[in-house]
Amino acid sequence: MGNKAISMKVLVTGGGGFLGGALVRRLVQEGYQVSSFSRGAYPWLDSLGVQQFRGDLGDQDAVEKAVSGQDAVFHVAAKAGIWGKPEEFYRTNVLGTENVIAACRRQGVRKLVYTSSPSVVFGGTDLEGVDESVPYPSRFTALYPKTKAQAEALVLRANDGELATLALRPHLIWGPGDTHIGPGLIERARQGKLTRLGKRENLVDITYIDNAVEAHIKALEHLSPSAAASGRPFFISQGEPIPLWTFISEILKAAGISSSEKTIPPQVGYFAGWICEGLFRLIPSLGEPPITRFLAQQMSTAHWFDISAARQYLNYRPVVETSEGFRRLRSCLSDEPSAQSSSL
Repeated sequence: MGNKAISMKVLVTGGGGFLGGALVRRLVQEGYQVSSFSRGAYPWLDSLGVQQFRGDLGDQDAVEKAVSGQDAVFHVAAKAGIWGKPEEFYRTNVLGTENVIAACRRQGVRKLVYTSSPSVVFGGTDLEGVDESVPYPSRFTALYPKTKAQAEALVLRANDGELATLALRPHLIWGPGDTHIGPGLIERARQGKLTRLGKRENLVDITYIDNAVEAHIKALEHLSPSAAASGRPFFISQGEPIPLWTFISEILKAAGISSSEKTIPPQVGYFAGWICEGLFRLIPSLGEPPITRFLAQQMSTAHWFDISAARQYLNYRPVVETSEGFRRLRSCLSDEPSAQSSSL
């Protein structure tokens, strides 16, 4: 990137998280002047020379302060998960995104890269090799994809001659430093609570962390008001879908755990999710249900995507092959048992 990177000031929302943190490290390495906006404080960001802004995405003034003086913004932060209060998902994912867009306009920021999710087009059935022309579903079974779809639409509509925007949809981001997918699977397996839904080898896309970061870097490089990439969403992945249970087994193998052989029919899983959702809404003190309709659908259907658009408009290419990613994860977990949380 050279002098161009050195002269560019970039803000990463969620810079203390898994993807946000990896992106921050790459940007610093490339020579950008990097700031982070998160709810917490992270000493390791200080050690990288990253300016930290603390606040809530729903706080317009806090967002405005962080965006001030930036040349570009990576909006990575979000409320994720299969369960939670509607107002929390809305405040962070929708209102927070509105605040980021408004701040970018008021502060004269020219580029906004939004981290979306393929779940914004998931309606509960198979998605096999579809491209970005597939529409949002008419209804969602979870708050996360619903509010992410609303936020993505806001970002794409905001694209114009003053503010160039695009949305990236990386699927199932994994690798060393993961604080969500891997740890969740490992914990469930250790407790004997990991159950396979059906015997089908449903294919899914996955994205190694370095490849997700690469997509974000390429997005910034190819984004401008006149660029062909502007105003578009892009699916991001390894480009090689694999059976979901193979992916799960590899994650568990990296942690030295045997995969579960317990299997229930997908219909039973969906019904159990429906029952759990009703029960856990009635009794909030129960916490998060072990299964939901959305989770049952995700576990039993195929969801992999055509990434031709990302290749064409962003010049995106996976920089780490899947086999190498699993090798790195095994090495990380065997050398540092606490590596899943060491960077956050």
